[in-house]
Formats: sequence, structure tokens, C-alpha cells
Amino acid sequence: MGTETYWKRALEQSERALKSGALVPLSTSLEPLVGNPESNFELRTLESRLPKHLKREGPKPNPFQPWDPQLEVARLDPGHAVILNKYPVQRGHMLLITSDWAAQDSWLTLADWTALVHVDQDTSGLWFFNSGPIAGASQPHRHLQLLPRNKDEISCPRDLWFQKQLASQRRIETTNDSLLNSCSVVSRFNPSKNQDEQAQHLYDCYLSLSKQLGNGHPSQDQRPRSFYNLLLTPQWMAMVRRRREGAAGFSINALGFAGYLLATASADRNWLKVHGPEALLREVVLEIRGNTVVESSP
Repeated sequence: MGTETYWKRALEQSERALKSGALVPLSTSLEPLVGNPESNFELRTLESRLPKHLKREGPKPNPFQPWDPQLEVARLDPGHAVILNKYPVQRGHMLLITSDWAAQDSWLTLADWTALVHVDQDTSGLWFFNSGPIAGASQPHRHLQLLPRNKDEISCPRDLWFQKQLASQRRIETTNDSLLNSCSVVSRFNPSKNQDEQAQHLYDCYLSLSKQLGNGHPSQDQRPRSFYNLLLTPQWMAMVRRRREGAAGFSINALGFAGYLLATASADRNWLKVHGPEALLREVVLEIRGNTVVESSP
């Protein structure tokens, strides 16, 4: 059973970093978007200034080499560190980064999953990964992200949607829904408590999802064949292939598929009201049918 030491450290470090100015929480207003029971969304509207890392123009310095020691939560031997997200919406938002340079758009490695399991067995929640700029990644230095959750707390608003898809995949159902055809979900269940075995299991799940979506394999492809998002909860892991970064003025990363949308000044809230949040997600996915990419106009 996890002691949630990393979460406690993150909250304690957040207090210190907030006082020093190293932590800059984003001010947002929250609006629930009513959908069907398994596909709920939360829309946050940014009320503070857009951080530099979210702006699309201009050069972006690497904030992880070196990372700000005032944001450090822990160092994991031999090659990873846990730091705070400098611009959090939720307090305690952590990043799992590689200590040395590793490309965000390359394959995640067994070492990455080993580091993730080390943290996750203590503090779990909603893990997510944006594989590159088209998938919503703000930095090219490898980083996975964790939003901690209590054990009795739902991981994300669309948790039931992923649970339902996992069940339907077992029945081998077919669909013409591009949102379903761009995504694959596997159960995370593994009875082993050994961290190395858990890490190997998650790595195998990751490679299996990539294969199911026709996104390649590290033994044959230097990089994944397209950008993608990953979501990981205590129950399941999901991968979504991407064809564009945003639509209707909204930038979409992995959290969009989890049910969390962020509206900035460029967002067309009227489009969202008319078409709905699932239509927004359909605008940015790369649809796959039988390992074949379905061509669609942006």
C-alpha cells in the first residue's frame, strides 16, 4: 500500500516554491460540461496570462537541463527526477523527467516505466504523456506527468468511457466512430507486486497498444509512426493517435481525452457549445481501421 510520500513531498515543496515565486499556479474558472454518463468533461477557462511554454511562437528553452532545484521533489537513481509542474492548475502536479536528455518523440523505454512504477506504487493517480508538439507536448525533453488522486477518487471525468471501450474491445465490436478507432485501451491488471515485473508489464502494454494502432515497434521503427497521447490509471492504459494539435482555437493534449479542456483567449467557445466536446476530440485524432490510417481533411 502506498504511503503517498511523493504527493506529500510535492505539496510541501509547492508551499516553499510558491513563496519563492518558483511556482506559478494558473488561475482558472471551472465549468462542468454535461455529456452522457460515461463521457463527462470539465472546461477550465484561463484567467491568468498564458505561460510562455504554451505560446506557439518563438524559441523555447529547456527547463529541465538543469531543472529548477526549487521545483525538485525527488531524484530517482539512476536516470530520472520528479519535479513540480511550474504552471499547475492542480496543486501537486508532478513531472517525471529524464535526468539527461532524451527525446519526447522517441520511444518510451523500460527505464522510463521502471521509474514510473517506483513513483506510482507510492503515489498513484492519472499519468499522461504527450509524445510531441502535435500531441500537445510543450517541451522536447522527455517528461511524463502525474496528477495524484486519492484511492477512492475517480481518475478523470471520462474514466467510464475508457472502461466501456475496454469491455467492448473484448467483444471485438466494430464501429465507424473515429474517436473509438483512434484509441486503444488495455487493462493494467497484474497480480505481481514486484516493481521490475510491474514495469515490464506496463512496457509490454505500451508496445501492445502501439501495435494495435499500427504505430510501430522500437525493433523496427526509430520513432513511433505518428504522434500520440498516453493515459494511465490504476485500472487501464490508453493510447490515442493524433493528426493535429488543436481545433476551434483549443489546444488538446492527453488531458483533453481524459475529459479536461482548457480555454484560452483563442478558444471558440461557441463552436464547442454547438458541436460538443467529443466533436472537438474527433477533430484532432488520427483514425485507424484495421491498422490502416483513414484519410480525412483537417
